[in-house]
Amino acid sequence: MSKDKSVKNEARLSIKTGTMALIRFRPWAFVIAVVFTTYAFVMRLVPAWLEKTYYDQLTGDMIATSTGSVAVPMWSLLALIVVVEMSRMASDTVGYWGSAKLRMAGQSLMRKNITETVLRKPGAVPLPVSTGDAMNRLDDDLADFADFPTWIPELVGHGLFTLFALIVMFQIAPWITAVALIPLLGVFFLNRFAWQHFLRYDREARAASSQVTGFLGEIFGAIQAMKVADAEAGTMAYFQQINEERRIANVRHGVFYATFQATGDNMGDVAVAVMVVLAGIGMSQGTFTVGDFVLFTGYLFYVSRFPATIGSYISEVAQQRVVLDRMQAITPDAPPESLVAHGELYEDAYRRGAEDAEEKGVEIHVVGKTAVDELRELQVKNLSFQYSVNSEQSLNTEHRKLNTSLSGISNISLTLPRGSFTVITGRIGSGKTTLLRTLLGLLPLDCGEILWNGERVADPAAFFVPPRSAYTPQTPRLFSETLRGNVLLGLPEGEVDLERAVETAVLSPDIATLENGLDTVVGPRGVRLSGGQVQRAAAARMLVRDTELLVFDDLSSALDVETEKQLWQNLLAGQKAEGRRQKNATYLVVSHRRLALQQADQIVVMKNGRVEAIGKLDELLAASEEMQYLWHGELKNGEK
Repeated sequence: MSKDKSVKNEARLSIKTGTMALIRFRPWAFVIAVVFTTYAFVMRLVPAWLEKTYYDQLTGDMIATSTGSVAVPMWSLLALIVVVEMSRMASDTVGYWGSAKLRMAGQSLMRKNITETVLRKPGAVPLPVSTGDAMNRLDDDLADFADFPTWIPELVGHGLFTLFALIVMFQIAPWITAVALIPLLGVFFLNRFAWQHFLRYDREARAASSQVTGFLGEIFGAIQAMKVADAEAGTMAYFQQINEERRIANVRHGVFYATFQATGDNMGDVAVAVMVVLAGIGMSQGTFTVGDFVLFTGYLFYVSRFPATIGSYISEVAQQRVVLDRMQAITPDAPPESLVAHGELYEDAYRRGAEDAEEKGVEIHVVGKTAVDELRELQVKNLSFQYSVNSEQSLNTEHRKLNTSLSGISNISLTLPRGSFTVITGRIGSGKTTLLRTLLGLLPLDCGEILWNGERVADPAAFFVPPRSAYTPQTPRLFSETLRGNVLLGLPEGEVDLERAVETAVLSPDIATLENGLDTVVGPRGVRLSGGQVQRAAAARMLVRDTELLVFDDLSSALDVETEKQLWQNLLAGQKAEGRRQKNATYLVVSHRRLALQQADQIVVMKNGRVEAIGKLDELLAASEEMQYLWHGELKNGEK
């Protein structure tokens, strides 16, 4: 289940570094928030002072000047109060707008950075946390940290108000101000005590919530498996257990936070009460006016809340340490600074309602081939990959689904000439899929080298992409989009031969039966399509990119014999016929089907993660015991 994992990278992004990076990303929004929020706070000083003047005049305590007493008209005082409060309202609104721009830009930036980092990982290496847990962190945790810089304008404004208010209050009645502040000192010490508790309770609550969210994601992705195993009761019992753990953790965190907040607020009320008692004594002695009392009441209410604001800020700081660790745990091998690295967001395009990539300012075009991209020969030398203990644990579920080896591959060497059709075959768990994934950079190779036209490929994951290579996995993934969108995946339709790709993938007859043809929405993971249709849609997605190397992992496993025969005929006809877009394409195919083996220019027989034999079908049937077993045993039983 989804539990918090420690960050592999010893360096952790500090709260200060992350906060400053978000501020620098939208400095103008931060300045607007600080200036206008500070104005809205500090101008609270003026109404209370005007009210003091108003009441002093009512009681005969006029404002003294060098020329005598000056009386300010009552209506002027009231008008000034209205003007100041209206300006504060407008300033508060503008400050909130600046904070919102800063907050939302920070959220978008961090989500973009994490997503890009995940996409740069070897594709077959899963996330260290479950998908549901990752989504929870990208939603709630990330939003918390992006909101953290917006605390600064409030702290600055509230702090300046408190400073100026105390100066004024000390000038009027130092002893009342000093005594009234004594209860507020308790809030400071309370904050010091609460820090570690905030950190622990928040971490526990977030981890428990992530566990529930992650398990929910696994439930929704494995409903059929639960029903087949009659495991609904056990699944729901475990779900109830982790829900109870989440409830306990969140109640503990909520009670502690509420108690802390209530204590801080009540200490402020105690300060106000002390001030009222002392003010009453001063007024009875004639040393404290009604206007002074009104001013103190107006100021002390907000001054007494400042320690509570500091306390909330301290609790937020504690939460941000938890949040940053949880976000970095999604991409533990990436530099910590990558979380807040600056980049383009295209937010203006989204605000004006742009619908396609061109309107958003993102140009997407088919990458044209160069001389370097054209494949003359692909060589693999001593390629090896072994699953570590940790990777076995994280990949165990997926490999059980795919029936692939968890031991890895060792010292694989083979050559693919241009235009050749190579089939990799072997028993279940022999390492066929692992070989493909390691070759393409979807798994990080341990040793060995890959040569493209004699030149070493330093980064297979970045190199084996269109227009050089395209890959269809054994279990393709479709999105809840139209079939057209799933094939193109963002490519401009006018720059590719979509019709040819669909026809070659033997998908045209199926499209004719769909209610909206290519514009039919296929549902999550293509649930509205059969397994064979999903595989052929993925094949069309690969063919439309017109690449040099086409890699199929058991493409025909869900196809009937006639459809499979037509598919291979289309692919191989396209390989040989003049004028076809796939002319001279090179094929690397994992298959156990006789039709593919009979068409192969060379067959690579795998056994226990190693190459057992390489050759044509007739040669292998004569010399390889493993191929004889596969042909007369597994293949005979698997194909009627």
